[in-house]
Amino acid sequence: MAVPENAEQLHKAIESGFVKLVRELETVPADLAGIRELDGHAAGTVMSVNDLLAYLIGWGELVLKWVQARRAGADPDFPETGYKWNALGALAQKFYSDYAMLSYLERRERLETVKTQILGVVGEEAGKGLYEPGWYGKWSLGRMIQFNTSSPYANARGRLRKWKKSRSL
Repeated sequence: MAVPENAEQLHKAIESGFVKLVRELETVPADLAGIRELDGHAAGTVMSVNDLLAYLIGWGELVLKWVQARRAGADPDFPETGYKWNALGALAQKFYSDYAMLSYLERRERLETVKTQILGVVGEEAGKGLYEPGWYGKWSLGRMIQFNTSSPYANARGRLRKWKKSRSL
């Protein structure tokens, strides 16, 4: 899919990617969701489907946190307080831990809630410079949202498909 250039395209990319991801998740048995067999987000690590969902939730909630901070007139800590862009494997591990108490179903529901909230931001920001550069460095808010929603949804779907194939699911 082409890189979204406006709110309508971004909304469509998020929804489309999410629907495809959910189709893959619907065929994952809950009793297998906690088994760590998928390639992890840091080199040489493995993760579970639950961890993958935690990762997607974590990045989505960070986007919402960044937007909230900007709306309050503050500069967000990018990517997250205490983490640098060159240490995203550690941030992934934090996400896995942050949502460890949630069941597979609860993680799926939370991911849907986060996606809905992000789509709300897309709608609210549509006429307010969603794609004006400079929201974070050279990146627009629209691109930052895309980097942390539709792109990771596609990546997650690929990881799930590979894992399911290895398990004959």
